[in-house]
Amino acid sequence: MNRRTLLIGASALGLAAFAGGAYVLNQRRAAEAEAATAAAPTADLALLVRDYSPSFGPADAPVTLVEFFDPSCEACRAYHPVVQEIRRQFPTQVRVVLRYTVFHEGSDEAVRILEAARMQDKFEPVLDALLEQQPGWAVHGSPQLDVAWEIAGAAGLDLERAESDKLFPGITGILNQDAADVEALAIRQTPTFFLNGRRLENFSADSLIADVRFAVENS
Repeated sequence: MNRRTLLIGASALGLAAFAGGAYVLNQRRAAEAEAATAAAPTADLALLVRDYSPSFGPADAPVTLVEFFDPSCEACRAYHPVVQEIRRQFPTQVRVVLRYTVFHEGSDEAVRILEAARMQDKFEPVLDALLEQQPGWAVHGSPQLDVAWEIAGAAGLDLERAESDKLFPGITGILNQDAADVEALAIRQTPTFFLNGRRLENFSADSLIADVRFAVENS
């Protein structure tokens, strides 16, 4: 057997080992997701999803992922692309629902910006812009809300109209109800995810996608 044959054989073995390792890893994640699903209690659906909650995906999707998020939260910003990837991979199988969790100073005003944007059908571009440029306005202890409004305007929000829309009593109602549900569900950090009613614990970007995939494949 010549040297070239040995190298080809070693390469093939390496690829086989890699494929086998990936299979084992996926199997382990599936087993962990199954165990977590069996062990975790299901939260009251009425507390998780409200009729007014911003959502993406079909209302009758077999899988629902609820995210309790704070617009000023760095971790929420980090997980935003992960949630977008889930929406990309499972456009008809997963419904993503967002709930406001106002833990940081100034986040209530950021929610008013988002809700004013929703009234103008600009919710998603404004959400994307606020999270992408979050370091420029969500300064903890000294939030720069004028900058947040400027960012929203650059994303397409009609600022003159939004100045009056943000005072709509319904937005105050949304803030109050979401705060009550956050308290009832004992949400203590953001983001907090519920997958088909079950709270996800100790998740990562990879495990979140894996858990959603497991739920889709078993729905």
